[in-house]
Amino acid sequence: MKVSQMNIIDKSDDEILELANPLWSDLVKWSNAGKYGEFVKHFSKALAMGLNQMEVGKQFANSELTRNLDEDFEFLGFIRRGEHVTVLYRQKSTKKAGEWLGRMVLGYEEGKVKVFGASIF
Repeated sequence: MKVSQMNIIDKSDDEILELANPLWSDLVKWSNAGKYGEFVKHFSKALAMGLNQMEVGKQFANSELTRNLDEDFEFLGFIRRGEHVTVLYRQKSTKKAGEWLGRMVLGYEEGKVKVFGASIF
């Protein structure tokens, strides 16, 4: 008998936000602190293995934006596709004027919600 796999896109918007907001908040917190190990702790195995730790470390060290993200962010919307949902946020900096688009892709891995992608642009 085949066991059906959980699919995050089947969750309601409110259920997804309950999962997503704390994860995004953690990404902001650990990006600001420059703590790579904490930053990637909720990443999927494939994403964590695909990242070049040296490159990410350079970004943390050299990026004024990624070290000075405002802890207040605004949820903008979802994009559901396949077995993943992309959560979009309006993100500001504490040092740079303007707004950025924050993107976090969530899905299940081994029964747990994991981050399959994250970026600010």
